[in-house]
Amino acid sequence: MGGRLTRVFRTFNVENRARREISKEKPTPAPRHPTPRHSELPEHPEIEAEICKKDTRLLSLLKDIYVESRDPPARVKDGGGEHLPSKVEEKRLTKLGHLGDLDIKKVSKGRISIVEALTLLNNHKLHPQTWTAEKIAVEYSLELKDVHSLLEFFIPFTVQEFPKETKKAIKAT
Repeated sequence: MGGRLTRVFRTFNVENRARREISKEKPTPAPRHPTPRHSELPEHPEIEAEICKKDTRLLSLLKDIYVESRDPPARVKDGGGEHLPSKVEEKRLTKLGHLGDLDIKKVSKGRISIVEALTLLNNHKLHPQTWTAEKIAVEYSLELKDVHSLLEFFIPFTVQEFPKETKKAIKAT
């Protein structure tokens, strides 16, 4: 609805507005700043002679310079043109979730996937004696200080269902 209304105002009297814009006189350009021209050079013939004169000392110095460039030898890459990472990271297989093909299969050491993070937080919450920070660090190839921070600052949500109250129970209170 709003699009139709704006379109009506936009197309109202378009031809007359276009003719009015076209018939306006074009603005005059701003005046140009005067610049020195080559016509002033004949007044100073010594400048013209200095420009055309060759400096033999500079020419001899240029002739002494010799630049030699060589390309580094081309290396053959294994893998047929694949881009290899400059820094090879160790990867570990993840504990697979329930999403099948959408799950991440490999993660760099020192990192975890979202599914693994939720799993380890839930395991620690349910069984803190068996899933200690040290066991989690070993299991998921993490640093101990990172695991301590993770367990301290991230808490998984819990679902709590409250009993449905009837109208009689609400009135009684």
